[in-house]
Amino acid sequence: MTTDYDAIFKAYDVRGTVGDQLDADGAKAIGGAFARFVAASEASAVLVGRDMRPEGEEFAAAFGQGALDHGVDVVDVGLCATDMLYYGSGSLGLPGAVFTASHNPAGYNGIKMCGAGAAPISADTGLEAIKAMAVAGADPAATRGTRTIRDLLPGYVEHVRSFVDCDGLAPLLVVADTANGMGGLVLPAVFDGLAPVLDHLYPELDGTFPNHPADPLQPENQRDLQERVQAVGADVGLAFDGDADRVFLVDENSRPISGSLTTAIIARSLLDQHPGAVVLHNLICSKSVPEVIAEGGGTAVRTRVGHSYIKQAMAETGAVFGGEHSGHYYFRDNYRADSGLIAALVVLEALSRHPAGLSDLVAGVDRYAASGELNRAVADPAAVIERVARAYSYARQDRLDGLTVELDDWWFNLRPSNTEPLLRLNLEAPTVADVQQRVAEVQALIG
Repeated sequence: MTTDYDAIFKAYDVRGTVGDQLDADGAKAIGGAFARFVAASEASAVLVGRDMRPEGEEFAAAFGQGALDHGVDVVDVGLCATDMLYYGSGSLGLPGAVFTASHNPAGYNGIKMCGAGAAPISADTGLEAIKAMAVAGADPAATRGTRTIRDLLPGYVEHVRSFVDCDGLAPLLVVADTANGMGGLVLPAVFDGLAPVLDHLYPELDGTFPNHPADPLQPENQRDLQERVQAVGADVGLAFDGDADRVFLVDENSRPISGSLTTAIIARSLLDQHPGAVVLHNLICSKSVPEVIAEGGGTAVRTRVGHSYIKQAMAETGAVFGGEHSGHYYFRDNYRADSGLIAALVVLEALSRHPAGLSDLVAGVDRYAASGELNRAVADPAAVIERVARAYSYARQDRLDGLTVELDDWWFNLRPSNTEPLLRLNLEAPTVADVQQRVAEVQALIG
């Protein structure tokens, strides 16, 4: 078997199908390359973790072997959620790597890597260099590294809980669907002893995903959660992806809450604690997000889509929080990294102070209708974007990330995929009927 480096190195991580695109030999080569890359920054040890996918233990061991062979110590943290790896990297000041394919189905695996302090490593800040070193290979170091084992879970639980007043949490009934992913490890530990009651769907760690895919962005994967919320009369439902770094909410009526509205709720809550703070939102978030930030006395800063851009902007602005429509929520005091579980606790704290319920809490920030992300395959994305830009030449436009067009009462963003010949359209307008009309108008131009 041969690892296909061109196929698996993406914009933000490494990911591909097991066997034909990524195997243990490739994992070992990437581990050696990662060790050489971080050693250039004088890092003498790396954290290595894995999610619950069947080949994770073999791949993580091979990656660690590659690092050891090149003279770098390995701290094996075993099974971990991605945000637990970020916690370890931030608290210990070490680079890290976790084997996970996040929301992808069984048969996929990959690696998310970060620098010391949970610093992002993306294509333009290290992934391309790591790829080149993995392909080139290198002789082992004269002195081999050493391997130790470390349990991050107790410290992680304490860290996550530090973001809320645990004594102020109400005895809410919380249904959580962790889809046989890593949430099954971290949620029970964090909720243990707290007032909220956890009703846990599919807590068993099983990377074959026997119940449904661990991709809560797809509506069909939230159905079991929605049914359970109704059946038990829960106050809120939480849907986590496979590596538990993203969370999606459903209210007490089983209505899904978008990442934009969750961003607005968290922003409002954090601005109560940090008056006047900077809060980031990516450019496909609803207009309600910057409105809520301004109403809370904060400063809204708009960013490109993607964790490396968010984390860079947080470092530059000192932002207390940043949110993405895709369900990633970043916290300054979490080493500027994202955490679905911290986001969930902040929402539970806000809900504990709002007895009218989550639907009422959301109603205060739900002001527009949105299309969701609509993907269309095109032969030449850049040419299509220019054609659409010309058609709306009379409107306000910017090119922060793809093309954003703002008109009097509606707006849209059209941006290319990082990995496929696709254009992604996000559009917002006052009503559902307006959205349908405007989407048809823009899609006719896309062709």
